[in-house]
Amino acid sequence: MNGTSFVYETPFRLEGAAQTKKWIGACLTSMGYAAKQLSFAFMSDDALLRINKDFLKHDYYTDVITFDYSVGKELSCDIAISVDRVQDNAQQQQIDFAQELRRVMIHGVLHCCGYKDKSPQQIKEMREKENECLAMFHVEPKTQKHV
Repeated sequence: MNGTSFVYETPFRLEGAAQTKKWIGACLTSMGYAAKQLSFAFMSDDALLRINKDFLKHDYYTDVITFDYSVGKELSCDIAISVDRVQDNAQQQQIDFAQELRRVMIHGVLHCCGYKDKSPQQIKEMREKENECLAMFHVEPKTQKHV
């Protein structure tokens, strides 16, 4: 998948970046989209709060903010993610951090595909599509070397 990049503004590093790119590409292909340029920025709560205040005039913490510059079915997006919020969400929901991170990442991508989450019906549709995409993520088995 061309055009997907990861930027780190915290000590966090995404494990399995190549696999994650393939997964996002498969999700987009299944919906008829292509990634021209997707940029994921992993940052702290405070950094994302500043973005939320400066650009959206919202004074609260959030897990993801998406800036969408897409044209038609070619996606160009900046997706900012608070690693702190994802960790808190995972602990509160008693789920694996990596699983919650994938949910937040695909949530941002889905916003670029036109999905909204303001009304109860939109939230339901967003969650269904998130779950559909999450089901597409597969861990590649490690191959054993024979000596």
